[in-house]
Amino acid sequence: MTENTALHPALVPFERRKTRIGLVSGGLGTYWPQFPDLLPQLKLSAAYITDRFNQLDAEVVDAGFVSDAPESLVAAEKLRVADCDLIVIFLSTYLTSSMVLPIAQRTKTPVLVIDLQPTEAMDHANFDTGKWLAYCGQCPVPEVANVFRRAGIPFRSVSGYLKQESAWQRIEQWVHAAGVKARLNNARHGLMGHLYPGMLDVSADLTTVSTTFGSHIEILEFDDLRVRVDQVTEAEVAERMALARDVFTLDESVNDEDFAWGARVSVGLDRLVDDFDLDSLAYYHRGLGGELHERLGAGMILGASLLTARGIPAVGEYELRASIAMLASHALGAGGSFTEIQALNFFDNVVEMGHDGPAHLAISAQEPLLRGLGVFHGKRGYGVSVEFDVKQGPVTLFGVGQDPGGAYVFVASQGEVVPGPLLAIGNTTSRVDFGCDPGEWVDEWSATGTGHHWSLAVGHRAADFRAAASLLGVEFRQV
Repeated sequence: MTENTALHPALVPFERRKTRIGLVSGGLGTYWPQFPDLLPQLKLSAAYITDRFNQLDAEVVDAGFVSDAPESLVAAEKLRVADCDLIVIFLSTYLTSSMVLPIAQRTKTPVLVIDLQPTEAMDHANFDTGKWLAYCGQCPVPEVANVFRRAGIPFRSVSGYLKQESAWQRIEQWVHAAGVKARLNNARHGLMGHLYPGMLDVSADLTTVSTTFGSHIEILEFDDLRVRVDQVTEAEVAERMALARDVFTLDESVNDEDFAWGARVSVGLDRLVDDFDLDSLAYYHRGLGGELHERLGAGMILGASLLTARGIPAVGEYELRASIAMLASHALGAGGSFTEIQALNFFDNVVEMGHDGPAHLAISAQEPLLRGLGVFHGKRGYGVSVEFDVKQGPVTLFGVGQDPGGAYVFVASQGEVVPGPLLAIGNTTSRVDFGCDPGEWVDEWSATGTGHHWSLAVGHRAADFRAAASLLGVEFRQV
């Protein structure tokens, strides 16, 4: 985890369920009577692999060691019932593709094939056939890959040796990706209000969100929030203001009345999220003449930022795809803050980016600031807003775009947050160096199909998002 999960004791990260990894090991049973010492050695390797998986932040369903096709069918049924997010098959030595294919077919779950030989190399002078066969897990990999391709099953593999940390890093990358898949497959996204007028790119086909990611979309009204805000007591407002004072630095521009209103809306937002069992929320209401719904929309930022810090992204401008990107970023432990381009600096070759409104507090470079704003640019209303810069170092932009026909694409770009002057206008702002002319970067990024907003995550995580795209069956593009 790279985000600051110890932001505040009250901001407990929300977890719907742990990532579920199915594990099965196998080898060709014909060898066991021929080479009696082989199977015990292979099972020691399998036990080591199981132990490594059990050390990860995931639930591991171990289907054991299989030696023939009938045993593979039993393992496949166990893993099918377990409803895993990723199946890992350890090829301990040669086995036939007929032992592997049913597992992929019957579980209907993405499969990762791993073949980790015992050590870096064989001791050729002292090895006989039985000892060689313990190093033969790579032998069936092309066979399995060929059969998977002919069956229309995506093939993924990690080859290496048992205690090779670089191989385990690649394996863990797939586990991280399975965590993103699990988060999106089981997510309940709330949509409250309506589109920001004229932002055509923000409009998303809700059906394709469910058919692509498995997520549920809950359509909400601002009245669903209004009735909950009405029920908030003065004691709850005072308690939420105290929490905000612990989490934020309050600028002198913060008006007490606006601060109390933001706290009241924040408590109501928490109840809305709990009552509808939401994993994310995208909202917008234009409002008119200072009426109540306008005030609700203007009072969202404090509560939305506190929710986002708990891993429940709440974003403005009805930007569902950005909330999905932020949820995926949080699943990687990389934060994920609501972001757009703000300006370019050609002296320093940086892109300045951020957003007014909700932010992921756990990736702030220092204690975030609450600033009072008399105007929310481009929107009606007034109130408190969040201001901070993302911690310096490697970052990844991650967006969810759409192509002609509605297919979703994952888009990523890696850069570095660098020091320098920032605007103090109640926005999140960061200076990101992509190692190239900032204007050229904007052109390339915009050509990918990403929309107006995206997630800014800490760390270089493009490879994790690429793997997640593979597991979810969507195209991946990197700038």
